[in-house]
Amino acid sequence: MGGRRRKQSARPRGGRTVPSPFTTEDHTARMTRATAEATAAGLAGLVIAPGPDLTYLCGYQPTAITERLTALVLTAGRRPALVVPKLERPDAEKAVGAPAVDLLDWSDGEDPYATVGPLFDPAGRYGISDNAWAMHLLGLQSALPGTAFTSLSETLPMLRAVKDAEELERLAAAGGAADAAYRGILEVAFAGRRETDVAADLGALLIQYGHSQVDFTVVGSGPNGANPHHEAGERIIRPGDTVVLDFGGLKDGYGSDTTRTVHVGPDAPAEVRKVHDLVRLAQQSAFEAVRPGVSCQEIDRIARRVITEGGYGEYFIHRTGHGIGITTHEPPYLVEGEERPLVPGMCFSIEPGVYLPGRFGVRIEDIVTVTANGGRRLNNTPHELRTVA
Repeated sequence: MGGRRRKQSARPRGGRTVPSPFTTEDHTARMTRATAEATAAGLAGLVIAPGPDLTYLCGYQPTAITERLTALVLTAGRRPALVVPKLERPDAEKAVGAPAVDLLDWSDGEDPYATVGPLFDPAGRYGISDNAWAMHLLGLQSALPGTAFTSLSETLPMLRAVKDAEELERLAAAGGAADAAYRGILEVAFAGRRETDVAADLGALLIQYGHSQVDFTVVGSGPNGANPHHEAGERIIRPGDTVVLDFGGLKDGYGSDTTRTVHVGPDAPAEVRKVHDLVRLAQQSAFEAVRPGVSCQEIDRIARRVITEGGYGEYFIHRTGHGIGITTHEPPYLVEGEERPLVPGMCFSIEPGVYLPGRFGVRIEDIVTVTANGGRRLNNTPHELRTVA
């Protein structure tokens, strides 16, 4: 008898819990769902280039992303087809999802578009990965002049947005590891050290607590904290500085991203405390509004309203949040104009901030997942303004 194999629970390895790997059945289900969603969107199929979508759908990550065409083609009524350079076929055959696809290869000196061309409806319209190389899209358009292509983010932006229970387990574990890194960084010295020194400490802590990849360690001290995407630099952190700490990466293939704002002793000035309290209220108000059916833009509006009513609206200069999964930034986006409703299983940041040019910035960020009747934080460290040495 057939059926989906029951997966074992996470198991300990080297002192930490490692989730069970995704199976061929998992990837088959994802490709089947993606094909159905493409059909519902009026597409003839999908063209998936190397990157997060390819990893998500069939578990294949090319050793190197090069000028050689690699593409997963999904079409209703046909088995998925993965086209790869012949020299990379052995690696593709090892992918977890490989048993669920027809593997086609082409050799250097051959026309790869002649290999992939028969997979397409000559008059069809296909969604293609945003990160596909222009040379490959142009090659497909030249080989298939009657075929139309459209950005996947325009047609199926929510392809990876709703996480299943096993993805949520990984995201929760990544959030817990980032929380542990935050607790660790509170114990290190800030004053008299460069931003890059504290950033290095943060990166080391993320690795210590199980991350395989560190994507960013923002340490914005004093006036640098007023730049939301400040990269840690050579500035020496001083007593009296307010410091924005934004850090994250990948653990077991899924992302973490959290922000806390600390103050280097002595006690924080009244305006720093006022702004921090306002941002904390905005973050809490937005979180409390999370529930199925609420639009993404409504969460942004709620956070923005709190900060505007507090007198700092012009200094909240970015969206309230972004999705997270196998990448640290992906749909859905909590921003004005995004009318899609929240759905159980969506995961995203809630990260309002206030940035006073030349002075300081404050941001508080948690990853949140939508539940059947509300929201659940995947970051659980305290929100209060901590004083550090």
